[in-house]
Amino acid sequence: MMDKHWFQGKHVLVLGLAKSGYHAALLLLKLGAHVTVNDAKDITHTEEARHLMQKNVDIVSGGHPRSLMERSWDYVVKNPGIPYHNPLVQEAQKQGIPVVTEIELASFVCKGEIVAITGTNGKTTTTTLIYHMLKEGNCHPHLAGNIGLVASDVAKNVKEDEVMVTEVSSFQLKGTQFFHPKTAILLNISDAHLDYHGTREDYEMSKAKIFQRMTAKDTIIYNADDPAVSRLVKDAKGKLLPFSLAKKINNGGYKENGAFYFQGKKVMEIEEVSLPGAHNEENMLAAICASLLHGASLSSIQQVLRTFQGVEHRLQYVGNVAGRKVYNDSKATNIESTEKALTAFSDPIVLIGGGLDRGVDFSPLIPSLAHVKAAVFYGETKEQLKATAVKANVPRVKTTETLEEAVKEAFSYSTKGDIVLLSPACASWDQFNTFEERGKTFIHAVQQLAGS
Repeated sequence: MMDKHWFQGKHVLVLGLAKSGYHAALLLLKLGAHVTVNDAKDITHTEEARHLMQKNVDIVSGGHPRSLMERSWDYVVKNPGIPYHNPLVQEAQKQGIPVVTEIELASFVCKGEIVAITGTNGKTTTTTLIYHMLKEGNCHPHLAGNIGLVASDVAKNVKEDEVMVTEVSSFQLKGTQFFHPKTAILLNISDAHLDYHGTREDYEMSKAKIFQRMTAKDTIIYNADDPAVSRLVKDAKGKLLPFSLAKKINNGGYKENGAFYFQGKKVMEIEEVSLPGAHNEENMLAAICASLLHGASLSSIQQVLRTFQGVEHRLQYVGNVAGRKVYNDSKATNIESTEKALTAFSDPIVLIGGGLDRGVDFSPLIPSLAHVKAAVFYGETKEQLKATAVKANVPRVKTTETLEEAVKEAFSYSTKGDIVLLSPACASWDQFNTFEERGKTFIHAVQQLAGS
């Protein structure tokens, strides 16, 4: 098995800077590697690149020159967002150079146990819930993942008696060989990121790599209501701990008579929890199972579920503006996420959506648009989404060029008691660098309206 000492004196190419590349480079330096960072953008003037250059890291930016692969590399550490058809990645694979992702590095230096959470939807919410439950229970957790906390930066501070709770994506998992969590959680599987993976099979197999190094001493928490999930865990070697909203599961977590249970013991009444939406019940059940497994008390779990208001950009309650409840769900980058957001509310909804055009058919949204009184769409997909809303008989549908304009239109269509919801159903990359930037732009636009 590979360990951190394998990087001593090795020559490593880090593809893509961003947060993950920056922290991967710093960790590799700490492990004694010779590091070169390559980014398609000109990064030479960024604070991160300047810092790395001061540490004798070679920076090659403004493109991915093929000549880079004429050097002798021991490893390539790839930013998860860089596709596998990238010429440098393909050449590395052709040469037999190991291509790994930053989460792999994190696992080499993490001295404590890793709780890893994946799935198409709900990862961030579940990860954050587990962290707070363990923290409330004095279990010494560390939070990492696509929440702005890079795992390779967090992992080096995790002690042997501590836990790193980390969200992991299919992009990250696809590039792992030795990643070995103590507890793995698979929430759900649906069509997503097929532009990256190419096929549904590749997407599923990438998710399933979370189990590849697990043994009978490890635990797999999984959604027994999801057929794809149940199929993927069938051959995994960890102990299986299922959860279900549909049926009683004596050896796992389940919902019965309006309450959450774990292995026959009542946890709490669902009407006491603060998170809206039936889809969050799955996330909460998964978090309950993991937290109890890692030593949290029932009282600490109950306290978190009563007070947790959601994570930033995931059905985040922005506030009450002129009698309208405003929610930021910018992290809803696919249809299923938006479907779940729309079914989380019983009050009339004014929906704001749109973003990057990936050639997606939006017709699966139609049933969940039943309680939408008005919709405003912007960006590359505005016309496709408009056509979908018209088919769903949404009473008022409008398109705009920008998100800021969409916010103004949405408020003009709303009245007191309505929900104003940003849930784009699309990636942010047509007008924004990240879904976080999109969410912050939305909140700023709402705040400007509130102050006007």
